[in-house]
Amino acid sequence: MRYISTRGHAAPRDFADVLLAGLAEDGGLFVPESWPNFSPGDWRAMRGLSYPALAARVMQPFVGTSIPFEVLSKICHEAYADFGHPAVVPIVQLGNSLFVQELFHGPTLAFKDMAMQVLGRLFDYVLTKRDARVTIVGATSGDTGSAAIEACAGRERVDIVILHPHERTSLVQRRQMTTVHAANVGNVAVMGTFDDCQDMVKAMFADTGFRSEMHLSAVNSINWARIAAQIPYYVAAALDLGAPDREVAFSVPTGNFGNVLAAWSARRMGLPIARLIVGSNRNDILARFFSANDMSITTVEPSLSPSMDIQVSSNFERLLFEMLDRDPVATSSAMRQFRESGRMPVPEPAWRRARQLFHAFRLDDEGTKTEIRRLHDRTGYLADPHTIIGIAAAMALAPHPAVPVVAMATAHPAKFPDAMEAAIGIRPALPARMADLFEREERFTILPNDIATVQANVRALVGRNRP
Repeated sequence: MRYISTRGHAAPRDFADVLLAGLAEDGGLFVPESWPNFSPGDWRAMRGLSYPALAARVMQPFVGTSIPFEVLSKICHEAYADFGHPAVVPIVQLGNSLFVQELFHGPTLAFKDMAMQVLGRLFDYVLTKRDARVTIVGATSGDTGSAAIEACAGRERVDIVILHPHERTSLVQRRQMTTVHAANVGNVAVMGTFDDCQDMVKAMFADTGFRSEMHLSAVNSINWARIAAQIPYYVAAALDLGAPDREVAFSVPTGNFGNVLAAWSARRMGLPIARLIVGSNRNDILARFFSANDMSITTVEPSLSPSMDIQVSSNFERLLFEMLDRDPVATSSAMRQFRESGRMPVPEPAWRRARQLFHAFRLDDEGTKTEIRRLHDRTGYLADPHTIIGIAAAMALAPHPAVPVVAMATAHPAKFPDAMEAAIGIRPALPARMADLFEREERFTILPNDIATVQANVRALVGRNRP
């Protein structure tokens, strides 16, 4: 398996190289040169596999010969060994054809653990084999940072610096990052938005001198390995509900478009997915695009679902590349105009093709609280302020009663106690292993929204740790 850039000016490379590179040198994102495809018989043969075994089987075509299958299988089994539910990704039924798949049973109580626990071990294997080390820089709107830190803390060949928007994450999300005291971990609170943090990460990768000096890599979903490691849970849910002999639909609360892109990738591999529903909060650029072909940037507004407080969804570029018939020149032009004008020109025929699969839903803060309360009153189920958007979207846009819809439960409600209390008067308790979270010492640096200052902070951390 080889990978190419969505912008066409980076040399093709294999999975291991893409893992370490993260972002392509031309500013584009890596995508498979050709898509693997599983037949109905292949899907049926996966029924009954444990989740780690299923994950290895689904990821194998993307990994190719970069990593032996027995090593990949061992990595997947180790990655999910300590998750808090024996099924790893259990499905809960909420209605006749409405289900949630819980993706929050990992160490940081969010779906990001599903990929990060694999990525940390993939880095270890590849870096050890090459006798190399990397510096990971990442931006987080809440959950990616803690999952990345949990996966990378203490690893000998990795330094990691995570940028988060100052005072724009939940307290639990912040403390999950800032109370990890490993020497190879740095936390920076940027005086700005998530989009500002994400822009800084991309700017650091675009600075070829800094990128080479620091041996930069990425764990944000700009790294293709993240997407590859998220595809298996869509496969698991679909197989549990009758695929490939029955179509399914998925409803995904999303900000950076990585989670729903993994669902699209599963469909591209042959999984019978009838509909993909995109759930947005008040920062509704994705909902506006899929509803009216309006991809235009507005001001990022804080919300009860902070992990979705995003206006520039990085992973959308991968879908755009596919919508434009894999034309890197057209993709580069559209992305350049988006950056220059704040609006993305998508040809009407391409948008209409996307609309055949993607549907969109928007829920503001008041609606979020109302739906949390309504679901709890009706079923007793506690959905966090991200998950509830996916559930409400599934109820509003289900394709047909005969097609089961799975809403992705992306975080444990205890990560957002203030929002839960505002909605239903309950502050969900953290699991026992995190009960002392608010007693732990925090360590992070508040920095201005200035790329040179942040780069100096990254350089200082790396300088302390390099032999």
